Amino acid sequence: MNWIHLTTEEQLENIKLKSATTPQVIFKHSTTCSISKMAFSRFERADAPDSIDFYYLDLLTYRPISNAIAEVFQVHHESPQILLIKNGECVYDESHYGIMMDELLEQVAQ
Repeated sequence: MNWIHLTTEEQLENIKLKSATTPQVIFKHSTTCSISKMAFSRFERADAPDSIDFYYLDLLTYRPISNAIAEVFQVHHESPQILLIKNGECVYDESHYGIMMDELLEQVAQ
């Protein structure tokens, strides 16, 4: 999987703009949490389509960006958490053991 590292709040505006034509996914990862590590590992082993942009956020290093994501996309902060952004809005989010590629792809197809 080709992760785009999410390291600035300015990238959030770009994600919103790009989501008009390409689904954007944000994976918020806590590098010290065993559940987050398991979810991230399981997600990485799945087949990821090239038609989606995948962003990786180390939320311990970039906590202010995690807070901005919650505000910009109007979602409750979770860790780990995956968000699907389409047409500038979060249309799907899931956390912990619910993070699965097949469910995400079902949401992308809708």
